[in-house]
Amino acid sequence: MVADHDVLDEYDVLVVGGAGVDTIVRVDALRVPEGDSVGVPPVHDYLGHTGSGVALSCHALGLRVKFLDFLGDDAQGRLVLDEFARAGLDFSHLVSPAGTPRGVNLVDPQGRRFSFYDGRHPAELRLPRSFYLPYLERARHVHLSIVNHNRDLYPDIESLGRPSSTDLHDWDGHNPYHRFYALASDLVFLSDAAVRERREEVMRGILSEGRAEVVVVMAGADGCYLLTRDEHRAAGRGGGVRHFPAVRPPRPVVDSNGAGDAFVSGFLHARLAGRRVEECVRAGLAAGAHACTGVGTHTAFITAGELAERCGWESRENGHFVGQ
Repeated sequence: MVADHDVLDEYDVLVVGGAGVDTIVRVDALRVPEGDSVGVPPVHDYLGHTGSGVALSCHALGLRVKFLDFLGDDAQGRLVLDEFARAGLDFSHLVSPAGTPRGVNLVDPQGRRFSFYDGRHPAELRLPRSFYLPYLERARHVHLSIVNHNRDLYPDIESLGRPSSTDLHDWDGHNPYHRFYALASDLVFLSDAAVRERREEVMRGILSEGRAEVVVVMAGADGCYLLTRDEHRAAGRGGGVRHFPAVRPPRPVVDSNGAGDAFVSGFLHARLAGRRVEECVRAGLAAGAHACTGVGTHTAFITAGELAERCGWESRENGHFVGQ
């Protein structure tokens, strides 16, 4: 049975920022070889970047999604618009004179990747309040990519009482740019890549200094780490960071591009259905593993039915968003 929402809650998830194009280069290893050139398999452009991944993954799971961003009036922008139209994603944008952001991602035979991101939007660029507010007012949850031009949304998110999330990617725990998003969001996701042995320190810092209720550190093939506000407060009574092992993907891993975005979408899908945080983590791991089975960025999306099967949920939840 579909959940009964307030008529103003038109969207389950509003995703703000993070549309672009990725150029995928498949290499033998993530290193610069000797000489000044090397032959590689055919290079392809894909719809890419983090906001696209979260929005499309949530859409594939049956959530009602709205996506907002800037795009350039260029070939890359047209590629993005064509792919969103093909997927049936509800997307609205404003034109940026700087063009559409691009990335070049190196991918090795094990599916690991390294990304060069051109973050071309100028620092002073902002989404106008008149553009985003009508959508924000009708959203149950807001996910903000760390793209800077959406940072002014937080006061309105707080005043409207909307829960928010963000993905800090490879934050080192110090950079103030990422820190702004870390302390302003209710759900905080980040990669293990730059924190590793400081993982728990960084997670506790976010919970101590910000508004977050949950912090998740994604660690690829090593699974993920979870710390909730309640567990943080109970540190002296045995509460601490919990590790969750990775979920085996349904097919061989070929490309990890977009796995983190898929994790976020799986987690949000379960959370919006009222599931326990451990189930949300399991859903995130299953969705992230599934994303690694497709070549290129954002090409393999898990469906609600597949996610329910992977997580051992009842079949009645297969399909569109189901509340608890």
